Amino acid sequence: MIQVIAALVVWAAGWLLNIRLANSAARDTRAGRLAVPLIFGATLLVMWELIVRGLDVPTVILPPPSQIAATFAANLPMLWGDFVQTILKGALSGWVIGCAAAFLTALMVDRFDYLRRGLLPLGNFMAALPIVGTAPILVMWFGFGWQSKAAVVVLMVYFPMLVNTVAGLHETSAMQRDLMHTYAAGWRQTLRSLRLPAALPFIFNGLKITSTLALIGAIVAEFFGSPTLGLGFRISTSIGQLDLGLVWSAILVAALTGTLVYGIIALTEKTLTFWHPSQRG
Repeated sequence: MIQVIAALVVWAAGWLLNIRLANSAARDTRAGRLAVPLIFGATLLVMWELIVRGLDVPTVILPPPSQIAATFAANLPMLWGDFVQTILKGALSGWVIGCAAAFLTALMVDRFDYLRRGLLPLGNFMAALPIVGTAPILVMWFGFGWQSKAAVVVLMVYFPMLVNTVAGLHETSAMQRDLMHTYAAGWRQTLRSLRLPAALPFIFNGLKITSTLALIGAIVAEFFGSPTLGLGFRISTSIGQLDLGLVWSAILVAALTGTLVYGIIALTEKTLTFWHPSQRG
């Protein structure tokens, strides 16, 4: 019971500290913007640790963060192999192929109107297909290796990226396009000088969305067939062995990877689209 009371004290202290930071001049600095989520996250972890231990929650239901960290550190070589198999081979390759194919298709859709009328409605249908239905089929087609996981990722990221890119290419106004025509600019010159720069926020939005989908697709696809390696394989087998510490360790690898990739994309977006209103302030 003492641990539960301590958890409430930690929650109150973190809450008050975040309120002070939010109302201070430091809130607009980079350090201030980083401090608030870090304090919030640290508060949640400490509360998790104290409440689980104070209420004697069985570790097969919810292990404390300290046990997860110990399991993570003790299984680093194995988790690294899972990371390479799932993230670098399956998710990353599928994400790159799917996003590149979607970008090239978006250029063709923009150039030829009949593709827009025929392909985009089909894309809405394909995007609605459940991954639990398509993943087993693709595993049967491409085998149990990383290639089938990459195929699942391509299918998941292709149409969201396509829709965002097409929407971005139509972001410019008719007046801006007419102005380029008065300069005798053709489709390629207009695309390079006007429409692609205007579409960058939409393209980066698609990249951020699909980076998360790629992780989900690769991990879920491993539930339907995988070599004895991979984050999805590790989660499914560890659940069967009631090793929740290893399950949460695999989840931690995926979460850290997703956060890092999202941050890299967001930083690149901020660098290349500094002129856009969304990057001000």
